Amino acid sequence: MDLIAYALVIAFALLVIVAALKDVTSFTIPNWISAALIVAFFAGAAAAKMPPAGIGMAAAVGVCALVAGMALFAFNIIGGGDAKLLAAVALWMSWPAILPFLLATALAGGVLALVLIQLRSDMMKTYLARGPAWVGRLAAAADAPYGLAIAIGALVTLPQSPLVLHLAG
Repeated sequence: MDLIAYALVIAFALLVIVAALKDVTSFTIPNWISAALIVAFFAGAAAAKMPPAGIGMAAAVGVCALVAGMALFAFNIIGGGDAKLLAAVALWMSWPAILPFLLATALAGGVLALVLIQLRSDMMKTYLARGPAWVGRLAAAADAPYGLAIAIGALVTLPQSPLVLHLAG
């Protein structure tokens, strides 16, 4: 059964990468990605025979992240897809890995903001006109594909996830 759980951890990594790529290229994160992350967590936790208290804590952290994400969305700070992805990843991170995840995500978001500022400068517009269409959209938009920062934070802190630690222990 652990093999299934390991496969679902790999699926987690692949899904957050797909979410990041989708967000960078289209400024959208499909709902199926967040839903798949949630289903994969519960399937992986069951396959790994994670204790019910650990699963309950993960669910509570995920719900808190969803509420926080909805508030950020309501104030137009992040997009709806970002809020759902944040909650799905928070489910995997649970307590106490949610704290390093949020820190890594914030740091990645700061670097993303600096890159976007440079990318959107007048000097870069000449070079970007020759690139792929999605790069031009990225340079012209006022928004930031925060799903990329969430994915980086998730991948950096995945080894600290209680599910991964349970599998390793």
